[in-house]
Amino acid sequence: MTRRLVLTLALFLALPTLAFAVGRPREPRLAPRDVSEVPTYVRRVEPALLALRVRAPEEAVSSARLGTQRFATALVFDTRGYAVTVSYALLDAVHIEAQLRGGPTVTARLVGLDLETGLGVVKLDGEGPWPAAVLGESRDVQAGNLTGTVGVDEDNDLNWATSRVQGIRRFSGYWEYMLDRALIVAPSIESWGGSAVVDAWGTVIGIASLRLGDPPHVNVAIPMEKFVAVKDELLAAGRVMSRPSRPWLGLYTIPRDGAVVVDGFSPLGPAREAGFHRGDRIVSVNGVTVASQEEFYEQLWRGRAGDVVRVAVQRAAGVHVIKVQSVDRYRLLRIGR
Repeated sequence: MTRRLVLTLALFLALPTLAFAVGRPREPRLAPRDVSEVPTYVRRVEPALLALRVRAPEEAVSSARLGTQRFATALVFDTRGYAVTVSYALLDAVHIEAQLRGGPTVTARLVGLDLETGLGVVKLDGEGPWPAAVLGESRDVQAGNLTGTVGVDEDNDLNWATSRVQGIRRFSGYWEYMLDRALIVAPSIESWGGSAVVDAWGTVIGIASLRLGDPPHVNVAIPMEKFVAVKDELLAAGRVMSRPSRPWLGLYTIPRDGAVVVDGFSPLGPAREAGFHRGDRIVSVNGVTVASQEEFYEQLWRGRAGDVVRVAVQRAAGVHVIKVQSVDRYRLLRIGR
């Protein structure tokens, strides 16, 4: 009798558990063939990507270095059809075509250039609305953060890589260009120019501009907040009017042995006829000693376009002071409105 009572009680206690187990529906699961191999962050930004083809005249100064036929990724940031890409792809542009993801090819026009950041804006021809990416910022990004780099190649195929921020630092280039804060992202992707650098949610935090180093390379990315702060001015005026125009010399320099050395000249710049020699070591600007490319730019840009700049160079055993009448580079550019 006691044993029967114990068994009955045990069965009674187990009944709720058994009933719950039998009544629970199976959780739906995707078949492996239905799971996308493309990460979510890629899928979120992909509709806004453009394959941008740019043609410049053979006689244009920029064509000597960049060629007459150029390609870059562009990113639609406004449903009206405005897209951002790297400025060097747009220099002297006379014809621009943009191919949408899985869609048609449309013509576009150059709207504005911001040479200080290295970005430019084009406008797609057509009514739209166009799919646009979500723009964010990189202020809270730190070295080691996970990112994605997403672009398209010349066949309009998707090109992406899961990447990390290798470092955040100042970056300078030989063509009188410097970012006070650049994202160094690794690994690089092949279609780096204009590609979107995104966070884990697909929000755009930067635009990849350059590829540096040895394989697998790194990308230099322009922080998105530098563009967001001035994009309305670019759309309205073709350039950023709220900043004083920087003095431009058209002087190409490289860092060498702890100094900044003259390496060439822009055919349009005043430095070409000012008396510089290739190999000159720049020692001061307007009387202030400089020892690096970054210091050279900092002193050069303290004035305004049109100022006479005094550049002291060491050549052989002597120091020569060269006076150069700087210019506003934007006056030399073709920007269709």
